[in-house]
Amino acid sequence: MPPESKKRVRTKIHIDRRRLLGYIAGITAGVSYGMNPLFGKALMESGVPVMVMLFFRYGFAAIFSAVLMLIRKESFKVGKREISLLILLGLLFAGSSITLFTSYAYIPSGLATTLVYLYPVFVALIMVFLRIYPSWQTWLSILATFAGILLLSAPSDNAEIRLAGILLAIGAALCYSFYLVIVNRSKRIKKVSEQTLTLYSLITGAVLFAVILAFQGEYILEGLDTPADWGILMGLAIVPTMIATLTLAISSRYIGPTKTAILGVFEPLTAILIGTLFFSEPLTFKMALGIAFCVAAVVFMILKPGKKKN
Repeated sequence: MPPESKKRVRTKIHIDRRRLLGYIAGITAGVSYGMNPLFGKALMESGVPVMVMLFFRYGFAAIFSAVLMLIRKESFKVGKREISLLILLGLLFAGSSITLFTSYAYIPSGLATTLVYLYPVFVALIMVFLRIYPSWQTWLSILATFAGILLLSAPSDNAEIRLAGILLAIGAALCYSFYLVIVNRSKRIKKVSEQTLTLYSLITGAVLFAVILAFQGEYILEGLDTPADWGILMGLAIVPTMIATLTLAISSRYIGPTKTAILGVFEPLTAILIGTLFFSEPLTFKMALGIAFCVAAVVFMILKPGKKKN
């Protein structure tokens, strides 16, 4: 085989490996983030306020990420031009958490989940604005997964719906969308590793929640009374925070923000499975049909990846 042909084969194998890792990372991000109810619900039942939970969640996750980087002897150094954008990413990621949790006070969680899952559509539209056009397979996958989410999360007919909650949930989707696009498209942070990007995002979120707690006058250890509470908090920091944030960055860089956003459908699927297995929540036929829609859409997207990585 000529050297040029061998080089092309090696390049194709490298690209395919990156794509595979991107899909695995995207699914991991969705599954790990979907474990929020497993930890968060237990803490809320113990009387831990949301902002206290979010502060320790991001703070512990930042510490764990820093320790991991020290063990792997990775550099913490970033340039002046990079730090401002990393702070913006942290604010966007933390902002999606704040707006989503706040929206629950105004609209049913099912409707909030549906509205937040508009973010694959927002990501695709932002990419179109940047003149990067998703394939028809990607658009079809977006529509199919959104249909599945509607079946999974549709609120009851007598649910109270307020405009503030709708706007907050859409705000959460927009924050998440811009986070994914910036991670993938920004040349300024192209050389920043996923681990470093994750660390600075988590530190920014922890500082933001600390400031909010200070303004609220909330007792920072409110509700954290037992070793079990702290253990659950550690789990919340590691699985749906540190792991989810890191794999989200990897997936967005390897397969593009649009496909990463579609793989986020594993978040509500995991949350529903946890609710059924651990909290005795019902799994209806409509929900099962919604799960089938979502899984079929993801399988279709992976088997028909199209030409571009978006």
